[in-house]
Amino acid sequence: MAYTIGVDYGSNSVRSIVVRCCDGVELGVSVYAYPSGEAGILLDKNDHNLARQHPGDYLEGIRRTVREAVLLATKADQSFSADRVVGIGVDSTGSSPIPVDANNMALALKPEWRGNWDAECWLWKDHTSFKEAARITALCAEHRPEYIAKCGNQYSSEWFWAKIWHCLNVAPEVFDNAYSWVEFCDWIPSVLSGVRDPHAVKRGICAAGHKALYSNDWGGLPDEEFLAMLDPKLAALRGRLYDQAYDASEPAGFLSGEWSDALGLPMGIPIAIGAFDVHYGSIGSGIEEGVFVKVIGTSTCDCGVVKSDTNLADIPGVCGVVDGSILPGYFGIEAGQSAVGDIFAWFVKSVCRGDDALHAELTEEANRMKPGESGLLALDWNNGNRTVLVDPLLTGALIGQTLHTSQAEIYRALIEATAFGARMIMERIESHGVPIERLVCTGGIAEKNPMLMQIYADVCGREIRISQSEQTCALGSAIVAAVLASSEKGGFDDFEGAQAAMSHLKEKAYAPIPENQEIYESLFSLYRKIHDSFGGVEVSDLGRVMKDLLSLKEKVRMNSLELV
Repeated sequence: MAYTIGVDYGSNSVRSIVVRCCDGVELGVSVYAYPSGEAGILLDKNDHNLARQHPGDYLEGIRRTVREAVLLATKADQSFSADRVVGIGVDSTGSSPIPVDANNMALALKPEWRGNWDAECWLWKDHTSFKEAARITALCAEHRPEYIAKCGNQYSSEWFWAKIWHCLNVAPEVFDNAYSWVEFCDWIPSVLSGVRDPHAVKRGICAAGHKALYSNDWGGLPDEEFLAMLDPKLAALRGRLYDQAYDASEPAGFLSGEWSDALGLPMGIPIAIGAFDVHYGSIGSGIEEGVFVKVIGTSTCDCGVVKSDTNLADIPGVCGVVDGSILPGYFGIEAGQSAVGDIFAWFVKSVCRGDDALHAELTEEANRMKPGESGLLALDWNNGNRTVLVDPLLTGALIGQTLHTSQAEIYRALIEATAFGARMIMERIESHGVPIERLVCTGGIAEKNPMLMQIYADVCGREIRISQSEQTCALGSAIVAAVLASSEKGGFDDFEGAQAAMSHLKEKAYAPIPENQEIYESLFSLYRKIHDSFGGVEVSDLGRVMKDLLSLKEKVRMNSLELV
């Protein structure tokens, strides 16, 4: 009997799970909320674009959660013991680069940098580098169009080079003292492996390909000549980063003696290559060609795969088409929305004033409404647009309000807006030859909000299934670790076998309701019009939008009266 551990670093907390390899049963789950900042995030009231995290929280979090998860597993399964753990997998948010010194220590852990937020981890949702991202996009378009063709023709302020360049511009003392920069998902495996040299950190193709303009087509990272167009110091940094990135078939390293003692696990067990939470979450959801996985959390990330021997075109507006990301042997396609759960959290905190009882009441009321009944239409850009417009300077909108508009109507309109945004992504990806035969959703919202899932099924016109695990990202990390362990040690020899044994779906399925689909088709056509107009895709006459919403509202009302 063999077991693996999956460690999932989210935006507000880290969780570790112990998983039995033969059937994917999760025996112990432990969660640690980051203590620094607000809900684990260092925020600046004077700059809504800033979001940082303290790397020390990551290290304390893995110490606590792994030990507790192992203890819980010992109580849950008499066959389990810590010496039967055959591997560890780690995922994290991203792009979340960390400045490190020549010994691979995060600068923020050193006393002289304590309290300097520019020396912390630059969290994925930090958008302070929007000007640098726009400049990178412009220079790529002029000098290296192939670079951004692989990431949707737009470079994002959420990504690696933009953040590092912004650090150079606003905090040159931090940049000059950072020997190198390591993605969060790569740094944790390197620390667990005892790596003291940034050159020796094995970087994952996931972060490198989707966020750092890495591709084997042009020899790895962007060339020094191009980086010098940004700043000569970025060109000089290139040699202190990495030359090669690896897919999930390669281990990042092996558990060091120091961390073996700290975690209570066997020394020398393999540690999976680091990847983003949603990529390993897709593996935990059973991703394969034709299956489109949506990981729904504070933001969403959407993932699909196509076999590497496919002649796949570049897809404008997505977050990357990368050979070897997600599953080895496949192109990984990533897209997503910058705010989903964050929008609902804002609604609960700001509109409902944090009143959970009121929120529950409004949820029930919104669930009783019919599509189109509110006369409202919203844009889901409260934290900018990640896909397909890739513009952090876009904001949310609510159209169709009257003096009779209720809180519940607004809440439902916000949910519908995120569903319309999800459909925009799916249609863009499908139009470029990626098959989407069924949807699998995972994440806390997918688990807890059946109203939202039904709206998504109606808007997207597809049946939706839910991953059985409530910790799908951590499960995916554990699955990758099980493949690295191999069948001889109780693991698996390939990803297909590991996924078949360890990842499962719930029986419950959300099928589109035909009458709802008809109304949502009309609403989506209006959403697309305001999406393209406010998003700068094309200028169109919006003079009919409000009137069409009122007409649709009246039609729904009259149909309801006829049914009565």
